Amino acid sequence: MSEPAKVKKPRGKARVIAGKCIACGARCQSVCPINGVEMSEQGEPVIETEKCIGCVKCVKACPAGALEMFYTPEELAIIASFEKHGGEEVDEEELERRRNVAAYKGVWVFVEQNDGEAAKVSWELTGVGRELADTLGVPLSAVIIGSGVDHLADTAFSYGADQAYLIDDPVFRQYRTEPFLAAMCHLIEKHKPEVVLMGATGMGRDLAGAVATRVKTGLTADCTGLGIDAKGNLMQTRPAFGGNIMATIMCDRFRPQMATVRPHVMPMPQQRAGAKGTIIPESCPIPESSIFTRVLEVITDKGGKDKVDVAGAEFIVSGGRGLMAKENFALLEELAEELGGVVGGSRSAVDAGWLPQDRQVGQTGKTVRPKIYIACGISGAIQHLVGMQDSDVIVAINRDPEAPIFEVATFGIVGDLFEVVPALTARVREMKQLRS
Repeated sequence: MSEPAKVKKPRGKARVIAGKCIACGARCQSVCPINGVEMSEQGEPVIETEKCIGCVKCVKACPAGALEMFYTPEELAIIASFEKHGGEEVDEEELERRRNVAAYKGVWVFVEQNDGEAAKVSWELTGVGRELADTLGVPLSAVIIGSGVDHLADTAFSYGADQAYLIDDPVFRQYRTEPFLAAMCHLIEKHKPEVVLMGATGMGRDLAGAVATRVKTGLTADCTGLGIDAKGNLMQTRPAFGGNIMATIMCDRFRPQMATVRPHVMPMPQQRAGAKGTIIPESCPIPESSIFTRVLEVITDKGGKDKVDVAGAEFIVSGGRGLMAKENFALLEELAEELGGVVGGSRSAVDAGWLPQDRQVGQTGKTVRPKIYIACGISGAIQHLVGMQDSDVIVAINRDPEAPIFEVATFGIVGDLFEVVPALTARVREMKQLRS
């Protein structure tokens, strides 16, 4: 099988700019290597287009700038592709792929919702999506799919979206993979976004993977950073190799570029009351009878007796291997109670059975962004750091002055946590009494 023919950068054809020739004496004719220039009776050049090889010699020789290079629209598109990708020769298949990539424009954020209440991660993504869209010079769009969810469009506008694609139909009242997948693929095929962002939640992970497979593009999961490179590609940063390194992944050959981001990784943008945008109603008719799954009941663990929302807490006191035993977490519980916060832990503490799994902070646990994070007896492995390093204030307590946790800490205390934590608790209690 022969290789596809390479596509070379177009050279164009020379042409005369009317009214500029000064009849200099046929300089353009004298430098043409293929005798493609004839002179009129007025001493002006006449280009024989079928002979011109685009060498540009005549254009350079003209002292009056009366000649220029002309390119067809197709040639201009090829030139733009070459400039964007370094000027290398490409085959027809690669050229067609580049044309397809260029057809995708815009940044989309999927607004995850349940019974009309949006997940906070959707607005966090709207904030970073706004930055990406501004860098690319394209609109930011919210994608809202559900039943009775038109009010979410106004909220999306207040967080920075320019427009909202809205599919409002009873069949989308509860999340099910089949109808939501069909709706997202329908919108992507019709409007061709270049970037699609979703939250790395149960719903987002399920939907993003299915959509990426259906539209045959790449997906980077659990990103901790997003940006745009010099060529306009989405830079997707996430932990790799068990969290030991941070890898930046790009999907420059396919569109849309898709990424999921864990809750609380991106900062919540400032809400702008009264902001306006454009609602674009869409429809994706799906008969209920064609869907194989039914939602019989939704059971939530909100407000459960032993459930603690570590990810949403403003004050977190976390313990690690340095606590040495489950009963020692009572020290942290006491401090957390005085602060009005919750107790979390590292993976080692959870694996040891000292805390339930939903209290784990880190790469394989929850990503948190509290006002104050107090790390007690936690060395600071990168798997833990990626889950809490964006906290407003980090207080680290550890006996090892070389512990990695001190590299990200706002305040570091080198000492025995069994002495430091009770002292902190007593001091907080004392200050609260003084204020009262």
